[in-house]
Amino acid sequence: MDLQVKGLKAIVTGGTKGIGLAIARTLAAEGAELAICARDEAAVSSTASALAQLSGARASGTALDVADGAALKAWVTRVGEEWGGVDIVVANVSALAIGNDIESWRKEFETDLLGTVNLVDAAMPFLLASKAASIVAISSVSAREIDFAAGPYGVFKAALVHYMQGLANQLAAKGIRANTVSPGNVYFEGGVWDWIEHNDPALFERALALNPTGRMARPQEIANAVAFIASPAASFVSGANLVVDGALTRGVQL
Repeated sequence: MDLQVKGLKAIVTGGTKGIGLAIARTLAAEGAELAICARDEAAVSSTASALAQLSGARASGTALDVADGAALKAWVTRVGEEWGGVDIVVANVSALAIGNDIESWRKEFETDLLGTVNLVDAAMPFLLASKAASIVAISSVSAREIDFAAGPYGVFKAALVHYMQGLANQLAAKGIRANTVSPGNVYFEGGVWDWIEHNDPALFERALALNPTGRMARPQEIANAVAFIASPAASFVSGANLVVDGALTRGVQL
């Protein structure tokens, strides 16, 4: 299937590892131009160079923390002005804070929710001018059900679904689509489940046992879903929450 993203300009936050990197690589392989950000300057620089080689198209990266609203907005505006537009925005970064302390709640609010709101607000003038405008936020199955991450992480991932569905309704007449993708447990080297496997093996085994597939997802499996729903190939999909969890969750999504 041709996703029809060749030549489109995409922004992916947290694009140097895990799901974000897989999303950026997938869109680049389809011919999109990519702008990524993350906090590690060296990783951002090397990843942007690799993306440009992969796609043969323009790619750039900037080191920043999405919780810094001013820096995030300035970057998005600069990309849009220098590149002559923005078509696809993927909000991928999460604080991954599951504690019940106030600091965990603050981190999740500033990173997951406000990081997404600031990203969308800064991109909006460019999305309004695009003929293939699409916003995707990475939520989680923890937004749908009560699990070990039912504190700030689950609450703000659920808020992202509500926010995206509201945007979808408000922006449909303006030609802008908004969706969420909710992964189940995703395993990759250096990721949270890699850490849990080696530091809390009992939790890892319990989580693994819950999935009827007998395994966790790979980042590429999530990226494939994101690339599709972000692309013009999904032109009539808006306001959806696409769950990619290998039948992990048991609640019926109506």
